[in-house]
Formats: sequence, structure tokens, C-alpha cells
Amino acid sequence: MPREKAYHRGRRENRDHREDWERARSFVIPSPCFMRSRIQRFGAAILFLFLALPLSAHVGSPDVFYEGNAGPYRLFVTVRVPQVIPGVAEIQIRSESKDVRAIRVVPMRLAGPGSNLPPTPDLAAQSKDDPQFFIAGLWLMESGALQVRMLVDGPQGQGEVSVPVPTSAQRTLPMPKSLTVLLLALMLLLAVGAVFIVGAIVREGNLDSGEVPSDARNLRARRAMLVTAVLVAVLLFLGKAWWGVNAADFQRRVDFFKPPAAALKLVDGRRLEIRVERPDKRAELTDRRSPAYLRLSEVIPDHGHLMHLFLIRLPELNAMWHLHPDSTAGEAFALDLPDLPAGRYQVFADVVDPRGYPWTLVGTIELLQIVAGKPLAGDDSTWSGAPLAAAPAADSTNSPLPDGGHIVWQRPPGDLKAGVPLEFTFAVQDKDGRPAQDMEPYMGMAGHAEFVRSDMSVFAHVHPAGSVSMAALELAQGGMADAAASAQGPMSMAMSMPMTEVGPVSPEVRFPYGFPQPGEYRLFVQIKRAGRIETGVFDAHVSQ
Repeated sequence: MPREKAYHRGRRENRDHREDWERARSFVIPSPCFMRSRIQRFGAAILFLFLALPLSAHVGSPDVFYEGNAGPYRLFVTVRVPQVIPGVAEIQIRSESKDVRAIRVVPMRLAGPGSNLPPTPDLAAQSKDDPQFFIAGLWLMESGALQVRMLVDGPQGQGEVSVPVPTSAQRTLPMPKSLTVLLLALMLLLAVGAVFIVGAIVREGNLDSGEVPSDARNLRARRAMLVTAVLVAVLLFLGKAWWGVNAADFQRRVDFFKPPAAALKLVDGRRLEIRVERPDKRAELTDRRSPAYLRLSEVIPDHGHLMHLFLIRLPELNAMWHLHPDSTAGEAFALDLPDLPAGRYQVFADVVDPRGYPWTLVGTIELLQIVAGKPLAGDDSTWSGAPLAAAPAADSTNSPLPDGGHIVWQRPPGDLKAGVPLEFTFAVQDKDGRPAQDMEPYMGMAGHAEFVRSDMSVFAHVHPAGSVSMAALELAQGGMADAAASAQGPMSMAMSMPMTEVGPVSPEVRFPYGFPQPGEYRLFVQIKRAGRIETGVFDAHVSQ
């Protein structure tokens, strides 16, 4: 326990020092994982390098944050998704203990073929300035539900953990003009050279030394050059067409992984139906990973529910509902709404597909006032309060609760910076200001947090284990257990399966996360006390 307290105290003292993270980037060593696949797809990789940017499972929050145990070792993991797919992901790992000797990392699919056949892992570089900090670079060669498996070696034995990493392309980028000019020049040089080479072969190919080509030979050479020029022109035209087709196909794949639009419909004035908007029926036949192919009838439970629905009142963000619709016929979810004031609402609906890829359906809806709505029950919750200020004078750190208690954000000193991994720590107090003793698990966890940017461009549903989906985490850890069970001989590695919270819960709740971009944010922190779900709300300004 003293070691854990010292660890968290040290992290709070250093986590806002962005220069530490920037200095650590010098330790990145891109490694050629999936080499066979990489060689086979080298041509496609060249195209993708100029076309793709990644998309995260959450809206506008691409990086993955995780905190958990790899056997006897506790790790804080940040996965910086690559700027291109295929591309190099930057893996940052901080160990709680100082005696970790080595960490090896390897990427693989989360489920399906290849999920239990990892390639040779790569050794993460240990920082000379901070021996508890490790960093590695891994090639991620495909979009979809992946995982990064980490093998930790130290005096307490070996430990292993897998972190789900959803990856995909977000948008295309134009080719740099300098590279365009260079490639065009080389292409013209090759094309003209091919024409003249063919002409020289026909004109002088079998002449004796010093013999002058006849007029007939020169005529045949000119005809051959003309035919060759036509053939080269046709090949260039076909090549351009092929490039256009592939670029269009890649753009469709980029669109596939954008947050799917939610088709929202209000029935009988109070029942909300949620479907996946399908503007292009052909997409269902072209890529089973696309939002258009996403089957709401096939989603898997994520910490106890098939869908987590968030309604946020716009534009003030002065009310939020966390609800759990039921699956219905016709590829839809539906629920009877509780009492709601009239207004425009932003909708975020989290689901996880059978492969472990998390999706967030996004939409807005105008609602009239709903009175005598369905009472909240089970895990459903709500909050209403003051609006988010456009430029708050100071970040809020104390949020009152309905029973007189408080949730206190133990905010690190200094400015909050975009792109810096942090551990957000919240202390729950009773009405007398003492640590709450009536904390209970909320959907199997100590708490839930939602990070929302004022313009709705960022939405992240985070748990004490991090920004990863709990359903995906279970798939990853379950795959490790299956691999160990199928291996011959005794299992040599201790693995940490994701366990739900049982019994009393600590009054201090932590969430690993990092703001993806600067701006104004509202944080909703949800906990459960004595059977009541309570929400604390905090505002934060994040600078570049």
C-alpha cells in the first residue's frame, strides 16, 4: 500500500510535464511486425501512406488509454494510433514498480484468424532518465479491432496483458506537390525512354558495326515508336483509371469507419427508436466492417448492456441522461423516454460488434417537453445543472451531490494540455466531508466518466481501466487464456482477466485518459452510493 501511494503521488507530480513525454519519443524504434503481410502489401502501403488518418472508437478521441495489471505488475499504457494505416503506433508504458526488467509488445487481431498466433514480440526501449517508462513502435497493418499484447519480465515472474486497439482511416490527404512533380517527371522520363529504346532496337538491333540504317529500317523504327507511344499512352490511361478506382475504393473504406449516423425517430411522442442510418445499401455488400453493415441485432454486451445511450442537451450541456435501450425487431433499439425538457439533444449511442470493434452512433434530435415519462430504473441516470460557460474563469474541482456530499477532482497543478496522458482522480465525500463509505459498483465498475468537448467534436466514455471497451478487453484477455490453455506444459505467465468490482468500492475513483485537442470540456463522473447513481460535473479548459 505505501508503494502504491508513492507511485500515485509521483505520477501526480509528473504527469503534467509534457516535456517528459516528448523526450521519450526519441526512444521510438519502429519494428517490422507482420513482415510477411507487410511485404505482400507493400504497394498498397505506399498508396495508404498518402491517404489515411486513423479514427478511434470514440468520437474525436483517437488514442487508447489503459491502466491495469500484467500479472504482478501494474501498467499505465498509452497507444498513440498511427497517422497512417498501415503505420507505426507509438506505445508508451509506465510501470508502477521500479523492478521491471523488460517489456515486449506485439500487435495482433483481437478476434478471428490470427488472434492466437502472435508474431515474435519486440522489445520496448527503457528510458535512461526514467527506468519505469518504456516506449516502442509497432507496425499496424490493417484497420479494425486489433490488440497490443504486452509481456512483462521482472523479479516477480512474468506477466501478460492485452490492450484492445481499434484502428481505421479517418480521411484522405492529398499527395505533396513536390512528390507529385517528382513522380510525374520520372513517369514521363520512363515513357519517353521506352519509346526511344524500342525505336533504337528496331532500327539498329541487328546491324553490323559501322553499318548505316537503311531508309526502310528508319521507317520501321518510326512506326514501332508510334505504336509504342500509343501503347504507353494506353497503359498510362489504364494506370490512371486503376489509381482512381483504388482511391475511390479507399475513400469508401475511409467513410466506412466514420462514426455511423444514428437514425432517430420519436414514436407516440415519447418512445425513441435508434437505428443505423444506411444511405448506401451497396455498402452492406462491400465491407462487413462498415457502419452500413453494422447489425444492431448482433452487438455484444458491454458491462451489462447492449447499448449505452447518452442524451446531452444543446447548446449549454446543462443536462445529461445515461440510458440503456432494449433491442427490438428491425435492427433497432428503443426505449420509453423519461421526463425531458423541450430542446435539441445530442445523441451518442455506444455499441460493440461481435469482433470487438466499438462503434458510437451519432445524431441530434429536437424533442418537445416530455411529462409523465418513464421513471428512471436500474442503471439509468440523469443530471441537470448550470450550463457550460464559453470561457470559464477557472476549472471546477468540486461538484456537489444531491445528498449533500461532494465529488472532488484532485486536479494536477498547472494548465491542462492536449495530448498528455493523465490519471483523473476523483474523491467521493459524504455530507460531512469524509470519504464516502457507501460506495457500490456501478455496472461492475467503480465509476464511469464521459469527456465531452463543447462543440461535440469529442466524446469519450471512459472507465477505471481506461478508454477501451470492456467487451473488447474481455475478448482480448479471454484470447490469452485460451492460448495458455491450449499450450502444452504448465502456464508460465500470470494473466489478469478483467474482473468486475464486487463488495465495497474505494471512495477514490481514477480514470486514465488524455484530452485529444484543446478547447472547453465538460466531464461527467458517475458513481453509485447506497443504491443511488450520482453524477458529478466538472468543467475544464484545455490548452494546446
